Amino acid sequence: MDMKQHRSPLSLSLAAALLLLSIAPLPARADQEQQIGQQVYSELNRKGEIITSSPLYDILEPIAARIKHVADPQYQYPFRFILVHEKNPNAFAVPGGNVYVTDSLMNFVQNKEELAGVLCHETSHDIHHDVINNMRKNQNLQIGATVLSLLFGGAGNGLAGSAINILANVQAQSYSRTVETAADVKGSDTCAEAGYNPWGMTWLFQKFSKQDAGTFEMLSDHPRDDHRIADLQNHFRAYPSRFARFSSNIATATPLPHVAATTTPSNTAPASKPTPVSGPPHADI
Repeated sequence: MDMKQHRSPLSLSLAAALLLLSIAPLPARADQEQQIGQQVYSELNRKGEIITSSPLYDILEPIAARIKHVADPQYQYPFRFILVHEKNPNAFAVPGGNVYVTDSLMNFVQNKEELAGVLCHETSHDIHHDVINNMRKNQNLQIGATVLSLLFGGAGNGLAGSAINILANVQAQSYSRTVETAADVKGSDTCAEAGYNPWGMTWLFQKFSKQDAGTFEMLSDHPRDDHRIADLQNHFRAYPSRFARFSSNIATATPLPHVAATTTPSNTAPASKPTPVSGPPHADI
């Protein structure tokens, strides 16, 4: 019997399942992004995490305005930058144009360049439609994992079931690392065009890098900070016409004033602020 001509149904099904795991994400739908965005803003507002009044806005808004000028033409919704009250320094982008910045991050960054780097990175997630693409990829992974579980006798079948879950998770995390690296690179381009030194991104990652000691990168949904720094440095070297004018020396940075975080979380956004459109957090910085 010619084994090349008579493949078993099991082999064909396994090949189909693996194919599902590698399906490319579909293009994002604008109305879906807006809907998701509105839902999450409503949830953050309900929880009282939205900061409607704070002197931190006086620091955030001038930097955000320059980045918005560069990023807005690349996305179908205008970007809005909104403070939220959380204990950890963080920022996250959501479909529809909202970039959320925690008050803790505002007091963690030391200079304008670091803050600009965070904002530029986050706008990249929306420009790339990362939330929607990741949602669709995860759906494909779930389908693939279900098919694999049937092939091996069910997801609860001991070691086979555990391996299936691990495979799906690792595939999703690898995609997330790719997304983060792309957002770093795109963010550095945005910063340079907005006139902010993109080395600020590397300075911030250097501060976070000690927290990554011992992290096994394959099982992390973000690249290690030292790898992100290296990728950015390679990008800067590859495009000297864009980046050579910026100094890598943090002594050239523009310090931010330290403002006491007198915040006013509220369930109602002030009339003076743009009405945000939000979505589920895509990724931390």
